[in-house]
Amino acid sequence: MATLTIKHLRYFDALARHRHFGRAAEASSISQPALSLQIKELEDILGAPLVERGPRQIRLTALGEEFGQRARDILRAVDELAALGRAGAGPLAGQLRLGIIPTVAPYVLPRLIRHLAARFPDLDLRPREAVTPRLMRDLVEGRLDLALLALPVSEPSLTEYPLFDEDFLLVRPAAQASQPVPSLEELRAMPLLLLEEGHCFRDQAISYCKLPPALAGEIMQGSSLSTLVQMVGAGLGVTLIPEMAAGVETRSAAVALDRLPHPGPSRTIGLVWRRSNPLAPQLEALAQTLTPADLLPQVADAD
Repeated sequence: MATLTIKHLRYFDALARHRHFGRAAEASSISQPALSLQIKELEDILGAPLVERGPRQIRLTALGEEFGQRARDILRAVDELAALGRAGAGPLAGQLRLGIIPTVAPYVLPRLIRHLAARFPDLDLRPREAVTPRLMRDLVEGRLDLALLALPVSEPSLTEYPLFDEDFLLVRPAAQASQPVPSLEELRAMPLLLLEEGHCFRDQAISYCKLPPALAGEIMQGSSLSTLVQMVGAGLGVTLIPEMAAGVETRSAAVALDRLPHPGPSRTIGLVWRRSNPLAPQLEALAQTLTPADLLPQVADAD
């Protein structure tokens, strides 16, 4: 008779997160039939169904929901036991699961990887790009060790380590380059292009512009900063982008960049990890090796 294993728990955790056999199988690096077989075996071991299978989607049964939560707790504890061994082994080494938000990843990740490879040669970095709510959930549930995102996150179970601050810049069509930089009141009256919901950068821009919820819902949206800048270049409106993205995203667009009047919008970028992670002291030591110049050479040049 089959017995319950950690592998069963990991496969079911993937299915509970993705609610789709194909996506869960891809995330688990196995075939969909193999995943289905593992879930069926798990249900046979428990003697009760965990999943309601439909033609296009799946739903967890009441038992499945409770089992999924307990499985996540067990998997987090198992991962922390493994981290406990690594914490006592000396310098940071082995696999490190790093989450990073999309408005930071393309501009910082290459330099971050090179820096960590030089300082921690035995580290096996596994970066994953996702929006802040997903990274927060994966951190709390133990599927990530560390995340690079905008602070504060205001989650008591997490430690926040600020790395640097950066301004938001206004992107306007090139034809407006000779015009005065708009005031906040004038900016609110312009057609504003922002990232779609789920991106914290969108929320920060809306907060700075003090847009009412009804109007914020009517803003033209894009899926990436690159899309927003190209839309501005086509004359569809204006947008805000983080300063780190300016050099990359405006090279091929007919746009003008402006710094908004003081106090303009800005954000703090930092690292976040679970307080309970046995690697916490080593993660803080890693964070202490990072400076703005390591991640953003243009900051050092501006000085």
